[in-house]
Amino acid sequence: MTTLTVTKDNLRDTITGTDIVILDFWAAWCGPCLAFAPVFEKASVAHTDITFGKIDTETEQELAAGFQIRSIPTLMVFRGGIGVFSQPGVLNDAQLAQVITATRALNMAEVQEQLRRQSESAGAPS
Repeated sequence: MTTLTVTKDNLRDTITGTDIVILDFWAAWCGPCLAFAPVFEKASVAHTDITFGKIDTETEQELAAGFQIRSIPTLMVFRGGIGVFSQPGVLNDAQLAQVITATRALNMAEVQEQLRRQSESAGAPS
């Protein structure tokens, strides 16, 4: 699979469209972003069951602000529509493979239970 250009218009469908979605926040003027691009593209070809999306922070400033992107490149991973990983900086092939392996290994029932407990405790009076 090749990478998908993600915009505010297709973000929701992208995140909910497949089990695992990996987003690369980048900009054309960013040297580290350009260095990471071939790693990201290579992974997209190797893992056809995962959606790989690129968000250009220059044209999608609203999305970048909404996700509180402070440094690029930033990689965000969603599984089952839930954000499970976010990290700024360039990853090499092995590091990105490790992120993918760890994401596949997540027990999403446990993740959802943790989110439920966090939500309950956030709403509890102090």
